Amino acid sequence: MPSAPYVDLHSHSTASDGTLTPTELVNAAQRVGLAGLALTDHDTGNGLLEAQAEAARIGLRFVPGIEITAEFRPPVAMDILGHFIDPTSSALQQMSHLLIEARDSRNPKIIARLNELGCNITLEQAQAIAHKKIPAGQPFVLGRPHIAQALVDSGCVASVKQAFDVYLGSGGSAYFDKARLTPRQAIECIHNAGGLATLAHPVHLAIVNPTELQTLVAGLVDLGLDGIEVWHADHRPQDCQLFLSIAHRYNLAVTGGSDFHGRNKPDVALGLGKGNVAVPVAVLNDLEARWHQRSGTFAAPASPRTGETL
Repeated sequence: MPSAPYVDLHSHSTASDGTLTPTELVNAAQRVGLAGLALTDHDTGNGLLEAQAEAARIGLRFVPGIEITAEFRPPVAMDILGHFIDPTSSALQQMSHLLIEARDSRNPKIIARLNELGCNITLEQAQAIAHKKIPAGQPFVLGRPHIAQALVDSGCVASVKQAFDVYLGSGGSAYFDKARLTPRQAIECIHNAGGLATLAHPVHLAIVNPTELQTLVAGLVDLGLDGIEVWHADHRPQDCQLFLSIAHRYNLAVTGGSDFHGRNKPDVALGLGKGNVAVPVAVLNDLEARWHQRSGTFAAPASPRTGETL
């Protein structure tokens, strides 16, 4: 990492589809010199208490988060990040249960289609991969990266990337969509869990016209959107400038992160992305200040938020 203090506000652990446990992820953030880290697993907060405890132990500033996939234009989805959420929120746990059930209902369909296509893997193989680093009895999220790794292990494909390109990505021969929340529901869920809601990696929405994107963001602001992810591993410099200008137009918080998944995205480094992500600690300071400003609206979480006193 550069000598200046930087943070990573978008990362994943084995609680969803990353390859580092929450504890390992926190320690990795310290090793690369990050001043702060947000854990934002897909549709679950199961790893947050573990990560939070380790961050407090080693003195790393930590933000509990989540990434919720919402409806957009099939097969393209919209991801909403939540920051400063309460890991013990009943609203969060109920939402997570529903979304994990949606993932679970499509996984057997994916496996069956893969078998039809000559890839002889089982659901149990994918579950074993997902559970490999999760302590016994702790819930986990089975996702497509775990199925992709099972395809690699079986010799059906040479890499996780090839598994997504050929079979599991949108348009792949074994792709099935899943039930999702609406953007309104995702934002409300994050707010009900005490957090701030941010539009994740807008470039993934594949909107070419800047005016169209601005109109979309304006609609999300009406639904309560708090911020927009400006820096991301898949954002070009011109993308960052556009998203920054939209943030300023609507007085949105700006966030950024690598979207680190460990070995499941080997070209994305924690804190650096693809060498194009360097989020200054001032971004986290502003995000935290905005969260405090909203504390009169949202119930303040009971559990400690970071390795330092807020």
